[in-house]
Amino acid sequence: MTTPIAVGLSAVIVAADADAPYALATRHADGATGLPHGRFDPAGHRTFELGLREWVHAQTGFEPGYVEQLYTFGDLGRELPQAELDDAPSGARLISVGYLGLTPERTDISAFDAVWRDWHRYFPWEDHRKGRPEIIDQAIAPALVEWADQGGKNASDRFARVHRDFGLDGQPWIEERTLERYELLYEAGLASEASRDSGRKRSKLPPAALGEAMISDHRRILATAIGRLRGKIKYRPVVFELMPERFTLSDLQRVVEAILGLPLHKQNFRRALDRAELVVGLGAFTQATGGRPAELYRFRHEALREGHVSGVQTPHG
Repeated sequence: MTTPIAVGLSAVIVAADADAPYALATRHADGATGLPHGRFDPAGHRTFELGLREWVHAQTGFEPGYVEQLYTFGDLGRELPQAELDDAPSGARLISVGYLGLTPERTDISAFDAVWRDWHRYFPWEDHRKGRPEIIDQAIAPALVEWADQGGKNASDRFARVHRDFGLDGQPWIEERTLERYELLYEAGLASEASRDSGRKRSKLPPAALGEAMISDHRRILATAIGRLRGKIKYRPVVFELMPERFTLSDLQRVVEAILGLPLHKQNFRRALDRAELVVGLGAFTQATGGRPAELYRFRHEALREGHVSGVQTPHG
């Protein structure tokens, strides 16, 4: 007997400002949130992307602009979050196709059961802009070390992953490893989705340490999008998809910092921008910063035609 297959489409729509990075989330009756999502209809949707755009607009009122396919999740395993889709056939194998979309504005979605949510609510250990979060060393790391110690013949591999992914004992913090950190917490039974999926005893860690859960496998998809975006802004100028037409260099730096979850060195960041020739001054100034007037800049779209465009360099502060 052939196992039926259902394809679910999910969108990570990202906006950012100087304060925080935001993901567009849908709200559900039980208080949980998820990503805009729905089932691909082979008869009604000509492509995955068109189907995705239809679901996003129907559920949130948002009209996606820039989108790219993120990843296809179809693997099975007891150590992976379980994907669910309400209208999937009974016993169907669910394939989750995730997309990443970027927007310069958090549009008004108040007429829909949706919200723009700071993604650090889901991953509080990822925000290092004001220093390494205390919850890592006070709560998360001890729990993961205890889990690793119980790994038997796999203990050494577990310890290596814990140290590498969470930057313990002198290991560097690698911001792109967002997915690996979440999957490690899930495998260790610490992420609340692990308890939901397998009935394992809920972690004793405080909720603030573990972040807010999402429906289905949506937190895994969101983690994938964060890691992808953190890497991509370094080699493609996609960060300007998150910026208004006119911005200050301080605005740009703070948006990059919000996405990376890391502080940047101001002078080195600006030197790198000059070398890359990604922005051009407009000769207009704003006093919205509250201090000295700051010059307004724009992204040099003509740089795309010149064919030597790179991303934004991110020298850490």
